[in-house]
Amino acid sequence: MKGCVVGNVALGGDARLAVIAGPCLAESEELCVSVARHMREICARHGLGYVFKASFDKANRSSLGSDRGPGLDRGLEILAGVRERVGVAVTTDIHEPQQAGRVGAVVDLIQIPAFLSRQTDLLVAAAQTGRAVNVKKGQFMAPAEMRAVVGKLNAAGGNGIVLTERGTFFGYGRLVNDFLGFGDLLDLGHPVCFDATHSTQQPGATDDAGRVVSGGRPERSPLLARCAVAAGAHAVFLETHPDPSQARSDGPSMVPLDRMDGVLSELARVRSAVV
Repeated sequence: MKGCVVGNVALGGDARLAVIAGPCLAESEELCVSVARHMREICARHGLGYVFKASFDKANRSSLGSDRGPGLDRGLEILAGVRERVGVAVTTDIHEPQQAGRVGAVVDLIQIPAFLSRQTDLLVAAAQTGRAVNVKKGQFMAPAEMRAVVGKLNAAGGNGIVLTERGTFFGYGRLVNDFLGFGDLLDLGHPVCFDATHSTQQPGATDDAGRVVSGGRPERSPLLARCAVAAGAHAVFLETHPDPSQARSDGPSMVPLDRMDGVLSELARVRSAVV
């Protein structure tokens, strides 16, 4: 196992379970700071590592009119504010190679979205920043195909790799988690994170007005997260918000912030039972 360090959080091997969590979008600095402080306290109470996550741009929203976020400049200011004011490691995703350098100067972990997990130039640019890189396995990929992703990152001089399971296409509008495949992902020798939020998504759903949106089953996120921790996950990814109904992105898939203490308490107990 080739572990890695994200800020003050170690991932892999015998390191404590880590939690990557925050709102989907960096809606405002005050929201992000509030969520980060709340999550930091919960994780500390349960002996878990914590990395704050929020996106400055959601470039793959279902609708052209959907809120994409504050953009690169303001988004990085928000993430830098969280890092400085709360004292936690931070992560965000990039969508274009030219974003890598600026993002790497601010965050502790660069995230590659699942739909872009095979994009060579994006992977190389992320690795060359010297930051650890977290690649979400594409919904269209078998776990073994992530070996090629690892090869690209290593060839580009990557300094720490995390692989994230976030579900595999199972027909239209449904994702499924294959724990046989999860074991194969673990066998690749790098820390593995389980995305309990996006694994419950229902892509391509429609709302009451007939608009295409992403639905979700957030009540199942804790169940899937417990299964993943029992299977050996080194980290769990969860999106959370004080009021998911008012979140500007992924609200139907988020765990409410006031439920996170109970969810993480369960994960900590599962982790202590299997390590």
